[in-house]
Amino acid sequence: MTNEQIKSIVESLVQPYLEQHGFELVDIEYVKEGSNWFLRVFVDKEGGIDIDDCGRISEFLSDKLDEKDPIESAYFLEVSSPGAERPLKKAKDFEKAVGEHVFVTTYEPVDGMKEFEGTLVSYSEDGLVVQVGKKEHVIATGQVAGARLAIVF
Repeated sequence: MTNEQIKSIVESLVQPYLEQHGFELVDIEYVKEGSNWFLRVFVDKEGGIDIDDCGRISEFLSDKLDEKDPIESAYFLEVSSPGAERPLKKAKDFEKAVGEHVFVTTYEPVDGMKEFEGTLVSYSEDGLVVQVGKKEHVIATGQVAGARLAIVF
């Protein structure tokens, strides 16, 4: 089974519970680190989540995964907040981040650069505009390799 298939199954198992309890699924990772596999589920809600929320979601998902048993190898399940540097994956993530400080990487250089840290000025399904210093950079959606909120120090 591929990583994408596993992530899809996990999403279908946990999404109804999250919606029912006012949580938002931010991301799912299934990765190998060293000799161990990790299934990480990143969840958020208005006002943030706490350790008790993560524990309840983890227990629910663990029971569902035991029932369905979609993952053949042993793995560690982790449920957590996406943190202050939350990834921007879906259109609604970008829309909510307009006006925020972001870090964006691209597959190919745009305006001679592949990394942009600045203010997300706008977002549409066609692309986004990031202001770095006094210059605005227009980045096509298909060129975005990764994006996340960024903390300004």
